[in-house]
Amino acid sequence: MASSFSSSSSTFAIATFLFLLCFTTPLFLAKPQHHAHHPRFASHNYRDALAKSIIYFEGQRSGKLPSNQRITWRKDSGLSDGKAMGVDLVGGYYDAGDNVKFGFPMAFTTTMLSWSVLEFGGLMKGELQNAKEAIGWATEYLLKATAYPDTIYVQVGDAGKDHSCWERPEDMDTPRSVFKIDKNTPGTEVAAETAAALAAASLVYRKCNPSYSKLLVKRAIRVFEFADKYRGSYSNGLRKVVCPYYCSVSGYEDELLWGAAWLHRATKNPSYINYIQRNGQILGAAETDNTFGWDNKHVGARILLSKAFLVQKLQSLHDYKSHADNYICSLIPGTAFSQAQYTPGGLLFKMDDSNMQYVTSTSFLLVTYAKYLTSARMVVKCGGVVVTPKRLRNIAKKQVDYLLGDNPLKMSFMVGYGASYPQRIHHRGSSLPSVSNHPSKIECRSGFSVMSSQAPNPNVLVGAVVGGPDEHDRFPDERSDYEQSEPATYINAPLVGALTYLAHSFGQL
Repeated sequence: MASSFSSSSSTFAIATFLFLLCFTTPLFLAKPQHHAHHPRFASHNYRDALAKSIIYFEGQRSGKLPSNQRITWRKDSGLSDGKAMGVDLVGGYYDAGDNVKFGFPMAFTTTMLSWSVLEFGGLMKGELQNAKEAIGWATEYLLKATAYPDTIYVQVGDAGKDHSCWERPEDMDTPRSVFKIDKNTPGTEVAAETAAALAAASLVYRKCNPSYSKLLVKRAIRVFEFADKYRGSYSNGLRKVVCPYYCSVSGYEDELLWGAAWLHRATKNPSYINYIQRNGQILGAAETDNTFGWDNKHVGARILLSKAFLVQKLQSLHDYKSHADNYICSLIPGTAFSQAQYTPGGLLFKMDDSNMQYVTSTSFLLVTYAKYLTSARMVVKCGGVVVTPKRLRNIAKKQVDYLLGDNPLKMSFMVGYGASYPQRIHHRGSSLPSVSNHPSKIECRSGFSVMSSQAPNPNVLVGAVVGGPDEHDRFPDERSDYEQSEPATYINAPLVGALTYLAHSFGQL
């Protein structure tokens, strides 16, 4: 039963949240670009997929749900989160199919949702408001998690104990342990990513809610200073808590570069450019680790900083165009620089566990970099091969089309989209009877009988994109197979931008 502490704080959060909503399109958003090279007929309803990719986030909400909640089988949960430590940590998102709130992937999800809106929000039409609500749900939580100087609450819930149960978030009775980073237990990567998220989101709200935007950017500056001053990986100090779930393998240098890039974009303060120029090489600006996701931000930072050179003509960041080009060349089959692996059906394949996150993040970077190149009237040169913005868009389209059903299985990997899609996703709330249909509590262990059954999930988590097929394009659709069947917020977040671009270019928005 919720305590008075949680209900009052939730009411405050909802009031604040309603205040956040922006009903105008920011002036800085992209002007529609018309690309005549696309045919008029699209094999997919990208607009429908876009709407669903955003609705999905409502199914991942923790806390007191608002009256306009569209995924109605979900109910309030985690209403006393943080209370044990005397802090209010109600709200935010569950990252995937379990009931833990992990701050690191949540912050990355927020950054990528914000970037999607910043680049393509001007084309989103009716979906722009929904995307902003998804961002606002996260920023409200991140503001709570960073309320105290030199401290960030980075996790709510004991992952080990949570994973020993298969229960609905509404029934949670596992410990809602709270874990934090501070001066003594630093966590540079999660702090710098949180700073990036707050900075990126501040740009989303800049025109429609200037006071909220200022609050976000002010907090981002403070959090980045903490990240930079007290350096250390949270995977060391909190190893037992965050590993193996969201262990940082790539180190924290990439997040410092990424965070500084976002703060430069949000503040235009030259000190961040000086920071990037001074520390870029040490922080891995020229690394060839061509993987972009919740752990490694190097590629994203390169693309983001290349915009300052290509679009804003900031000559001092000239090198980032060549750093970004090196990444692009690694994706192009048939060039001397190609490193990417593709399945026989044509899907970019990076790893066995949750591969689709790399498909969506790469697709987003391709359409975004194509936009920057078009603006600057430039191309990418991979040795003797000239790669045009059109080619980048075509590669991205092929990846998104595979995800939506153009694959050997003729199956969409987005739940609720298309005629055939995953029926047994690895997701507790989706797989167990809803509170409406089964009001009495489902105990911790008793849910496992459902987890191992072949019955389809009773609650459709609309828009959820799963981990995806293996390197041979196979997908067993088994609930126990979390590597392939679990959806996650950071799979969906970059897809929002890519789908917006495609829906617009085919005249669907």
